Order: sequence, then C-alpha cells, then structure tokens
Amino acid sequence: MERGSKLLSDARRRVHVSVDIGGTFTDVVAVDVATGRYEIAKASTTAADLVCGVRAGTEAALAALGASPGDVARFVHGSTIGTNAILERRGAVTAVLATEGFEDVLEIGRLKRTRMYDLVIDAETPVFLAPRRRRRGVRERIGPDGEVVVPLDHDCVRKVVESLVRDEGARAFAVSLLFSFRNPSHEAEVRRIIRTLDPSLSVSISSEVDPMFREYERTVVTAFDAYVRPVIEGYLEQLTHELDEIGIDAPLQVMQSRGGITAAELASRKPVSILLSGPAAGVIGARHAGAQAGFQNVISIDVGGTSADVSLVRAGAPLVTDEGMIDTYPLRVPMVDVTTIGAGGGSIAWVDAGGNFRVGPISAGADPGPICYGRGGTRPTVTDASLVLGYLNSRTFAGGTLQLDVQAARAGLRELGAALGLSAEQAASGVQRVVNSRMADAIRLVSIKRGFDPRDFALVLLGGAGPVHGGRLAAELEIPSQVIPAVPGVLSALGLLVASVEHDAAETVAVRADQADPAVLEAAFRRLEQRTAELMARDRAPAEDVVTSRFADGRYAGQAYTLEVAGLAPAGPSELAAYVQDFHAAHARVYGHALPSAPVEVVNLRVVKLWRLSEPELLPRRQAERPVAAGARRAYFDELAGFVDVPVMTRAELSSGMRLDGPAIVEQADTTTVVYPGHRLIVDRGGNLVVSLTGESLRRPRPAEVAWREG
Repeated sequence: MERGSKLLSDARRRVHVSVDIGGTFTDVVAVDVATGRYEIAKASTTAADLVCGVRAGTEAALAALGASPGDVARFVHGSTIGTNAILERRGAVTAVLATEGFEDVLEIGRLKRTRMYDLVIDAETPVFLAPRRRRRGVRERIGPDGEVVVPLDHDCVRKVVESLVRDEGARAFAVSLLFSFRNPSHEAEVRRIIRTLDPSLSVSISSEVDPMFREYERTVVTAFDAYVRPVIEGYLEQLTHELDEIGIDAPLQVMQSRGGITAAELASRKPVSILLSGPAAGVIGARHAGAQAGFQNVISIDVGGTSADVSLVRAGAPLVTDEGMIDTYPLRVPMVDVTTIGAGGGSIAWVDAGGNFRVGPISAGADPGPICYGRGGTRPTVTDASLVLGYLNSRTFAGGTLQLDVQAARAGLRELGAALGLSAEQAASGVQRVVNSRMADAIRLVSIKRGFDPRDFALVLLGGAGPVHGGRLAAELEIPSQVIPAVPGVLSALGLLVASVEHDAAETVAVRADQADPAVLEAAFRRLEQRTAELMARDRAPAEDVVTSRFADGRYAGQAYTLEVAGLAPAGPSELAAYVQDFHAAHARVYGHALPSAPVEVVNLRVVKLWRLSEPELLPRRQAERPVAAGARRAYFDELAGFVDVPVMTRAELSSGMRLDGPAIVEQADTTTVVYPGHRLIVDRGGNLVVSLTGESLRRPRPAEVAWREG
C-alpha cells in the first residue's frame, strides 16, 4: 500500500503536524483538528543531522498535545536544505550538457555587472555549479520552430558522459539543449542514454524543469536543479525513514516556493521548486492570520535577527514571481514574491566616513549577537536600541531564556552617539528611526512600485522583532491596521498547515496577439492542463474540487521583460481582445503608463491548478477573563518628548474584545508588541491583536475592514 494512502479519510487520525526548519530553531505545530487545540514546540536545529531536530520537536509537540504518532493524519514540512546546500556549496558534482558550441552559456550569462566601474570582480554567474571542464557540448541541433536540424549523435553523448564520470567524478547532469522548449525529444534521449550507462546518476533536463525561452535563465535553473537533486532526494528519504521509526506513517507533504504543497515524491521530481519554501510558508501563514482578522489584502513583514522579509497578499493570494534570486543568481521558478533586506534585531548601527548614521546590513548574528546578550558583542544593534528605549524586558526576553544587560547596551549606544553629539537614548531613537525607514522603503518596494496603495492593506507582523517596529511602519505609510497573530514566532510552521495543494506548468508560444491563432493557444493550454491534472491526481486531489487558472506573460513588441496577466479561458478571439486590454491596464498600474496602440505579444502560457484543503479551526490560545497588568516600565516615545511610564501586560492575560490605548506594551514568549501613542489595540475573537491608528496617527480616514480597490 502507498504510504499513508488512507490516512486523510481516517477519522481516527485527528492530528496534523507541520515542521519548519530555521537556522537556529526547528519549529513544530501539532493540531488536533477535531477540537481545534494546538501546541507548538521549538527544538534546536541540528545542522549536522537535520532530522534529529525534526524528531525532537515533533515528539515534544505531540506529547504536549497528548497525542501519539499513530494519531497523525498529515505531516507537512518546509525547509531551506536546498538553499543551504547552494550557499554552502554542498551540492552534487554537476556537469552541464549543451548543444555543441553553446557550452559557455552558464558562464557568459547576460554580460551584466552589478558594479560597473570595478576593474576586478568575482564571477557573477554560477560557474561553481559546473566549471568549464564539466561543461561539454553534444552534437545535435533543434531549430527555433522545433524541427530537427542536426540529429542527436548518440555515440558523442556516451563518450562525453563516460569522460565526465570517469575523469571529473560527475554524479549529476544538467541537460540544456538549444530550443528544447520547442522540441524536448533530444533532451529526453540524452537522459535515457545517461541512465542506461549508470542508473545511479542524477539527471535534470531543461524541457521539464523550465520549458521556456531565454537560454541563460533556463540553463541556470536546470543546473541548480541537478546540483541540489541528490541532496534533497537523500534528505526526504532520510526523513521518511525517521518518521517510520517514530511511528508516523502519514503522507509526507512539502512546501513549494510558490506557496503550495505537494507530496514529497513529486517534489523530488523537481527539487528546484522547493528551494525557497521557508519564506513562502511565512507568507501563507500571514495570509491566514490576516483572513482570520478580516483582511484579504495584507502586507506581511517578518523581522528576525538578521533580516526582514516583506511580501504582499492581494485578494487572499500572495504575489508570485518567476524572477527570483538565490545568492545573487537568477532562479526562474515560480515563487512567492518576497523582498529581503538586511534589517533585523541584530543589525549593527554605525557611522560612516561622511558622518552619516547607518543601520545594517551587517549583522551581529546570534553569536556574538547584540551587546546586551553578553556573548562578546561590542557594536550596538537594533535590539540594544529597543532595550535601552524600554521596549524589551531584560528579564523575560525570549521566554526568560536570555537575560539582557541594559547597562552594557546603553554604554555601547553612548559611544555611538558621542560621534554625533547624541546621548545614548537619542542614539537609540536614531537607530529605530533609521531601521524603520529602511523597512518602510522595503514595503514601498513591494506595494507602490507594483502599483498597489499600501493604505488599502493591513500589516501582518511576524518574527521576534516585527511587532516592535510595526506601529512606526504603519504610521509612516498610513496603513490603518496591524495584525499580530497568536504565535508570530512560529507562523511559518502554521502556514504549512493552511496551504493548498498546487501545481503549475508553463510553455513558450511567443506570438503577437493580433496574429495569434486562438486554436493553437487553446491547444497549448489544454496540454498544460493535462500535465498539471496528472500531478494533482498523483496528489490524490478530487478532480471536482480542483480550481484551474490560466495566465499569459505579455509584453509590448520590442520589450525585454513580461507581465503576467490572468485570462484566455477559453482562448478565443474575444478573450484575446480582453487579454490585450487587461495587459494595457496592468502595464499602466505597474509602470504608470500604457501604449494602447502598440502591438502586444503573448510570450508564455501558464496553468495553475489548486486544491484548497480544509483549514483546521484553531482555538485561541489560553485567555484570562480580564486583563491583568504585568506591571509598568518607562519607555521612550518621540511624540511624548521622552520617557513615560507605560502599562506592560502579558499576552495570555488579554481577553477577547479587550481594548487597550497606547502607549502600552504586550509581552509573550516569542515577541513583544509595542502599542505606540495614538494607536489602539483590540483582541479579536480569534486571539489576534489588531492595532489601529487613531486620531493624528491616521491622516486619511480608511474603512475598518480593508477591501481591494483596483487602481
């Protein structure tokens, strides 16, 4: 019997478990879907053997829930193991096979330089994947229309592969032949030959990984897929074995970079699709938290120790891009659009040679960390500033596991401020202003730059530091509402449990809309729908519950890059005309202008199939009948001209429906929420903290519930 094939329908299996592996902690959420009760656990991430941390956290969460491994019906996993393998250069020894004469596409790239005037710079293309000695050409040629110009030379392929294995130790092959997106037959035959020579060799072919035009991007993503394939396949096999040892025989599902989940066996067929699953899970969790609080349009900001991740969810769907990056290299796979900046709690404050106040992107990390950690850090950070300003509790930080040294932090900030003629407190306030400004710019980047007004969204605050800074960001950008979920520190793990099963497929057509044959476009869409339907069937998705969406990447004739626009369902003449008008509108929204008289090209077609699983109804975390102040302490607010006494409460003491006017502070194990002057906090029925701007903090009246307004 297939692993876990009956578990989703077995009423006795009532527990859903999700695991998200981070750099420091492995977060686990276990939910009893029958009662809505859930428990969370954090285990130290065991870098040498990641499944050890997964096992420890899973067993702890199940024990806290009072459940056994046999009660588990679903096990969903998100991990950055593939990303880490790339960043740490721990992938397989990879070779690239290209059409003879095109062996150096991976190294030539697009001839772009990030630093135009540096005389000496390191290679900015991912040559480490396959240096010149492991890039070989094979005799064949497919033409731009898919016709065979030069037949594939089988003997040439065998000799090249044997040489790479024997002389270079190649164990993974990336096959990226010219115009294979038009005709994949040669790539498929090369894979067959390689597997005939040695079935243990790993093979990725571009016509399956990324069947679209642009030779460099297609070669890069295929090479990355080959590079991480053995690592990810090996990890998923090891994890499956470990779950069996625990006694969990539920289906293993994994998060994809696009924000949907799939069976582990399907993820292994295209490992590059799960490289950035960690940030995606956080965005899906933010979407869920926003929806629970009544907002379908949200901007999420996850502020951790070293960075801040910002993303946008419109009408309940996260923005998706295929122009992502990994370690400065292009990664053309559909992924949740997340902008990351070096602005976190550990970001170091400094003064540059021109006397300018700077914060980040250099971080103190977790070790030695901020000065206040007492681990040897000597340079003041954002966390040090938050502590000196009274926002953080030195005794209960991180659930009381870390005692913070206020005096050491103040001394570090005093030294920083001396260079600018500022006191320690003024320097701390300056640190907050600078880092908040950087975060606000990141929010503008994902909203205004894409044609969205941030005032039409709610701000969902994640991570240990997000709720500290969120109020300032909301005020600066006139965002009317902030949402702090019940467990912002483990929201990525929670996002895994509320994600949908999703598959997508794309194909290049490259035709002017006014010259396109609707029948040809419709046939292409049908091929994509059949391909994704087969994948959904492998995920055991009921066909009647699957939602199908069609998209097309368009551009004005002569443009280099495209915009994705929904439509062409079906691909008829009237639908083509409507698509062109929608493209003009999208171009005007994103770029501020449109060219209605210019011809529009339809470049790529894409089909997305989605199966929305039943989301578990989660009970609010434990609440008290009425709020009880945990005490008070002095905290610094510019608008109040310095330090004032503010009430401090613990999150568990806040009851549903309670209102709290700022300034105030709410503490919990994984974060601290600062309610700034002019802001009002309300605890909703789901246990979320919803903070609204009031009075002078909100210069433009907005509706209480944010609704999308086009344009």
